[in-house]
Amino acid sequence: DVMDIEVKPKRPRPHWYECHVQPCVAELLGSALFIFIGCLAVVEDSGGTGRLQPALAHGLALGVTIAVLGDI
Repeated sequence: DVMDIEVKPKRPRPHWYECHVQPCVAELLGSALFIFIGCLAVVEDSGGTGRLQPALAHGLALGVTIAVLGDI
């Protein structure tokens, strides 16, 4: 009965790329997309939208960034 204990295998240690490089690349791509879309929304602002167009553009850019890069 003592020998019936299940031993779980150790989880392999993540590669250095997954620990250091991948999060930095995700941050760079996410920030670039967020800033680029936000700036374009302000530059291409039509007169009647006011603050709504940049706010929606930032929100949609953030949603797309999370959907694409959320697994990292």
